Formats: sequence, structure tokens, C-alpha cells
Amino acid sequence: MRRDYGTSMTSRRLLLGVLGIALLSACSLRNVACSLPSAPAEGEPAAGDLAGPTQPVRTATVGIAFLGDSLTAGFGLLSEEAYPAVVEQLFADEGYPEVRAINAGMTGDTTAGGLRRVETLFEPDVRILVIALGGNDALRGLTTLQTRQNLTTIIDLAKAAGLDVLLAGMQAPTNLGPDYQLAFRQLYVDIAVSYGDRLEFVPFLLEGVAANPALNQPDGIHPNAEGARVIAGLLYPRLRVLVDLHLGSGGSGE
Repeated sequence: MRRDYGTSMTSRRLLLGVLGIALLSACSLRNVACSLPSAPAEGEPAAGDLAGPTQPVRTATVGIAFLGDSLTAGFGLLSEEAYPAVVEQLFADEGYPEVRAINAGMTGDTTAGGLRRVETLFEPDVRILVIALGGNDALRGLTTLQTRQNLTTIIDLAKAAGLDVLLAGMQAPTNLGPDYQLAFRQLYVDIAVSYGDRLEFVPFLLEGVAANPALNQPDGIHPNAEGARVIAGLLYPRLRVLVDLHLGSGGSGE
């Protein structure tokens, strides 16, 4: 029997045409089925213009390191009751979430001990150093010259690292005599005068707290939680000025 090749070829062409129309129809819905690039809708960016995943906005941190002794460490208090933590909370309450307090208080520490460890506090986000040392120097009867030299060296190291500094003065106990008391109090004033506007200065860390039973623990030396809040309130206005400088213009530094 002879096959009709003309009829067979015509059938194949018809079949291929039908398949082609079906494929085009499958690809017509924004070309998704065929993995072909589609034209962007009006107002829609082209595929090549799309950015990668959005990176979270990072907020710069202004770290405040508090270099001190048991008064700073919060002896007898919960960590959140110590005055550095209260200072951080004061900043947060006033809309400064960028501020982080680093409590570097160590019970029994002297200015010499603070000098040995101050450089460990120079982390990248630390911009301000609060120095609250000297009370134990007086209790141990160290000379005022030793205390002054240690404090000025701490300040110089901090300034060389680009940090702003707040110095909090201390006072000597009465049992060492009035001459030592006066000389000890004066050494902080002399340091503050020598640095001028390169240093923030609070004459006495325990202003309004010392010798007030309502603000101290039973030992009469260490502030209670309310006393720590008074100290934080004393330091906060000076620290806020420094924080505003850093947030607004990169800090005063050296």
C-alpha cells in the first residue's frame, strides 16, 4: 500500500502549529512559565535596578566609662542601682538610647590601680571617661603628690586616646588632720584649673550625700540606692553636655 506523504506532512505542520500556539499561551502570563524577563509595570523598577536586602540602620553608641572604686562599683547595691547604671537610665529617659554606661568601679581601688587598668577601657565606642578615684588613697595615707600624679597621668592617657574626661573630686577623712584634708581637696581643684576647658570637673562626688544617714548604708560610707541617684543627678548635666557634643559634632576630644 502506498502512503500519502503529502497528507502526512500537512498533518505534522498542523500539529506543530497547535503546539506552538499552546506554548505561547503558557508563556503569556508575564512570561513567568518560560522564565523570561518581563516588562516592569508602570512605576515599578526594572529587575536590574532592585537593590539587595536592606541593611538595618546602626545607631552610633556613646560609651561612658566610669573608673572608680567601691562608690562607683555600687558596693552593697544591685548593679542597676549603682550610679553609672542610673546615669544611663537618665539618658534613656530623656531620649538618648545611644548612651552606654560601663561600670569600671573596683572595690578598694586607688588612683595607682586606676592608672594600671585605665587603658583597658579604651574601647572603640567609649567616648567619655569619668574618673572617680582617690578616696582610698586618703584612707591609706598616700601623699597628695602621688594622687595628683596618678590622676594627671590617667587624664593624659584618656585625652591622648581622644576621650573627653570628667573628673570627680574626693575628700579625705577627718582623722588625717585639717592640713591633709585641705591639701587633698585642693589637689583636685588644681588639676581642674591646669586643664581648663579641656576637662569637666565636679568638685565632690558625694556632694549632698556624704554624712547624710538617709542617703547612706549603715556603714556611713557607701551610698544607698537613693544616694546613688543623687550622685547620678549631680553628674548627669555635665555628661549630657559631652554626649551632645559627640552626637552633634563628633565630640570635643583633644
